[in-house]
Amino acid sequence: QLIAFTDPPLTTVRQPVQAMAAAAVGALLEEIGGSPVQRTEYVFQPELVVRGSTAAVRV
Repeated sequence: QLIAFTDPPLTTVRQPVQAMAAAAVGALLEEIGGSPVQRTEYVFQPELVVRGSTAAVRV
């Protein structure tokens, strides 16, 4: 994790890699199994990880 070495710690967006991989494997297994290929759109919810590089809103 390169983020651990930054100063200030950077705010990042965490991607749901496990869910994305599971969806990809499922689609591949369906195709290998002979199911008709359908165009499918997957929507994954990212997570904002707020660290030291983000400040409060100034008014």
